[in-house]
Amino acid sequence: MTGRKTIAKTPVTPVTTPGQAKGWVSFVGAGPGDPDLLTVRAADLLRGAEVVVTELPEHADLVRSVLGLPAPTVVVDDEGNETVEPGPGPELVDGGFGEDGQPLTHAARAKVVVKHARRGLRVVRLMGGDPFLYASGPEEAQACAKAGIGFEIVPGVSSVTSVPAYAGIPLTTKSNREVAVVTCGERVDWSRYADDRTLVLLSAVGAIAEIADALVAAGRSPETPVAMTQVGTTTKQRTVTSTLARIAADARASKIAPPAITVVGDVVDLREALSWFETKPLFGWRVLVPRTKEQAGSLSQRLRGYGAVPEEVPTISVEPPRNPLQMDKAVRGLVEGRYEWIAFTSVNAVKAVREKFEEYGLDARAFSGLKIAAVGDKTAAAIAAWGLRADLVPSGEQSAAGLLADWPPYDEVLDPINRVFLPRADIATENLVAGLIDLGWECDDVTAYRTVRATPPPAPTRDAIKTGKFDAVVFTSSSTVRNLVGIAGKPHPSTVIAVIGPATAKTAEEHGLRVDVLASSPSVEVLVDALADFGAARRASLIEAGQPVTRPSERKPAARRKATSS
Repeated sequence: MTGRKTIAKTPVTPVTTPGQAKGWVSFVGAGPGDPDLLTVRAADLLRGAEVVVTELPEHADLVRSVLGLPAPTVVVDDEGNETVEPGPGPELVDGGFGEDGQPLTHAARAKVVVKHARRGLRVVRLMGGDPFLYASGPEEAQACAKAGIGFEIVPGVSSVTSVPAYAGIPLTTKSNREVAVVTCGERVDWSRYADDRTLVLLSAVGAIAEIADALVAAGRSPETPVAMTQVGTTTKQRTVTSTLARIAADARASKIAPPAITVVGDVVDLREALSWFETKPLFGWRVLVPRTKEQAGSLSQRLRGYGAVPEEVPTISVEPPRNPLQMDKAVRGLVEGRYEWIAFTSVNAVKAVREKFEEYGLDARAFSGLKIAAVGDKTAAAIAAWGLRADLVPSGEQSAAGLLADWPPYDEVLDPINRVFLPRADIATENLVAGLIDLGWECDDVTAYRTVRATPPPAPTRDAIKTGKFDAVVFTSSSTVRNLVGIAGKPHPSTVIAVIGPATAKTAEEHGLRVDVLASSPSVEVLVDALADFGAARRASLIEAGQPVTRPSERKPAARRKATSS
């Protein structure tokens, strides 16, 4: 029997407001592709929506990203039938294509929107770009008005202006104030555009040869600059600059395909100086982030800022200790005043103690009179988020060794209690304990949480790791090296290896990896910045050598440079 795939619908309870019996529709512009261009108002409406009618395939992931929701899960029954469980969040309805897989007409989309609004629900109609600019927003809004359904329009960033901006091309300058936007899918009288104003052409890829010839015939110079930008504002963006005489051949050679925005005019020449997006040091790099999902957020966000495409692959799962009695006893001792110090060596340790406090109904007041040490700024920030302040943070290296370097020796006159509570992972080294004992302190070294190897990533990800489809991998600890190699295999030799410190570098080398980037201090921010510096230097050397700028994954393995550290 051939398996079938169905989508389980999440029941939604109609919600209405006083005086509103037929629901409400918000026509929301999703922008041109970059999720960061979604407006604040749009994000707020998505958070309150009960139904989201999407337009593009990527809109479902955009909604989940904004709302912090997991991807839907696929459940397979004994007969091989697959059911997609949508999970929490608003009901997602495909407004771009019908059940037969064919694109919906404007009228058909309007019927979908009206149908869900009539259920008395808050509906967000998510549309690419701006709802009222080269979109079906006017027709769908009119359908709502005819049905007596209230609606609002939330403008979005249009590709007409944003894509050229991301390509480093201003549409107007001090000397050129006129812009014409032309949809090329219809018959166009190109003689109307014989002057030197800037042209923004939509749907021009397939007919660019005829368009260029028509503009030249109308009086434009064959040497008029032209730029064509594909999938603009995303990390897949590519821009070809040429002239009216050569754009058709250059676009064909570069395999430019829709969606693309074409700009014609002297403003294109400014791209050489103003290109900012495609010249980011890690632009388009596919970077593997082997951390727990909770830890990967800030690292991935910083990578995106440099133009990278981070892919998070959890290699470690943080679990409670097998025997919680030791932790229970230590927390009771803390409340009873058994300790002079508590030393947090990780954000996870702070989280584990905080969860134990919540379990007992305690809060930060239980730390009254207790001195708090943090191994680094990140851990200190996690402590501060709890309403506490770390009394000791290493002034130098942010590590157990740095903490020991600043830790005061026990003084029986000044210190009423000589005991330290040390909540840590089950695989923590003994160096900190030994150092504290040497300083005269007694330690309760308590397993607050366990770090266990995560399940292997999907087969395509494992294949990408081994065959060099990732441009770089960032290792933030020795355990991430060991666990990634254990669950997915060694990264390909062409992949740039970036590590957070000497200990991690040593572990990477022990596993046969060549370290290219070494952070100058054990910080995620410093690590990503060092990788970006590496990418910028690599880009500059390629340009200086007259070579095209490529990503590491696009180079032949035999051409890989010798490993260096920065």
